Amino acid sequence: MADMEALRARLNHPFRDETLLTTALTHSSYANEHQCSSNERLEFVGDSVLGMVVASHLYRNYPTLPEGRMTRLRSELVCERSLYEVAKRLELGSCLLLGKGEDSSGGRQRHSILADCVEAIIAALYLDGGLEVAKAFIDENILCRLAEIEAMNRDYKTELQELVQQTPGNSVTYAMTGESGPDHDKRFTSSVLLCGSVIGCGEGRTKKEAEQMAARAGLAYLAK
Repeated sequence: MADMEALRARLNHPFRDETLLTTALTHSSYANEHQCSSNERLEFVGDSVLGMVVASHLYRNYPTLPEGRMTRLRSELVCERSLYEVAKRLELGSCLLLGKGEDSSGGRQRHSILADCVEAIIAALYLDGGLEVAKAFIDENILCRLAEIEAMNRDYKTELQELVQQTPGNSVTYAMTGESGPDHDKRFTSSVLLCGSVIGCGEGRTKKEAEQMAARAGLAYLAK
């Protein structure tokens, strides 16, 4: 099956136990129709592995971050919306094993089903290859969004505006400079200009994120 071969390539892990990957893609509706195992038990394991890896990363890499802030960042990274975006990039919808009713009612695009499948795949990687294999997947597909989430939770644009306004006559403007990627994984680039001169560039999955990242770069430039 071409979709499965493409998924194996994207996961970049040669499964010793192929049934783990198959089970990770098996929704309960299909399991009920075919009397086989669903991905629900794997989802349970994957949720724990994901939470632990993300929590450990935040603890080790942000030593001054308070517990409440770590909790909010972890929630942003592991929420259904975040995992759904991972599923879209991996094109999991085309690989799901769904019951006929679930399939015909749009199950391949349902956010909850796709997010659960990502957790099940994390468990399959963990059980087949160990923690480092699962961690590599989480680093590449989930923790990679940490900078963007920080940018969205911290209003760099307002910070930059307030800093610039300390000098009378200074002004900040933004310009979209690029758009790339397929519809399901768009990337936007933006520049921030101080009195017409570029002081920072940024990239994000939305125009707003790109501007926030550009403002962040602008603040770093002015801090030199």
